[in-house]
Amino acid sequence: METIKILGFGGSLREGSYNWALLENAKEMMPEGSELTLYDLKDIPVYNQDLDENLPDSVKKFKEAVRNADGILISTPEYNFSIPGFLKNALDFASRPPSDNPFPGKPVAIMSASGSMLGGARVQYHLRQVLGYLDMKQIYKPEVFLTFAHTKFDQNMKLTDDGAREFIKQLLAKLVNEARANLK
Repeated sequence: METIKILGFGGSLREGSYNWALLENAKEMMPEGSELTLYDLKDIPVYNQDLDENLPDSVKKFKEAVRNADGILISTPEYNFSIPGFLKNALDFASRPPSDNPFPGKPVAIMSASGSMLGGARVQYHLRQVLGYLDMKQIYKPEVFLTFAHTKFDQNMKLTDDGAREFIKQLLAKLVNEARANLK
């Protein structure tokens, strides 16, 4: 059986990010026959349509990583009720030009972690609109909102909440199953 390759990236550049920690923890929870590779979006410049015909190398590398992945996992905080600007920017840049968009048909799952009691719920709904426009196959359930994130990791950023771990495992299983079905 072919190994399912999932590409993970996050919506936070912050050192000690709970969302990046969720991605790191997800590596250990991947279903058998799958692997999660993390991608840092920090080098993607601000989108400029003038660059569509001569994309920066950082954007080419990101697009290639998306293209080579069987599925996508995004973990993002919520900024001002919505998507962090650099995450939206990376999705916009990678989807351009439209004739070279690597996202259509790609399975995608979302997680979010926040110090608040909503756990990033609003960012997920806004991000789903963007992912829908990109024609990605979204995994809708279970919804993974890690509330009061600062209480759910130990000093080594290991996720200690058993309920959250179970929801993440379920989400990853559905993502991998969708990615495997996509290959048939």
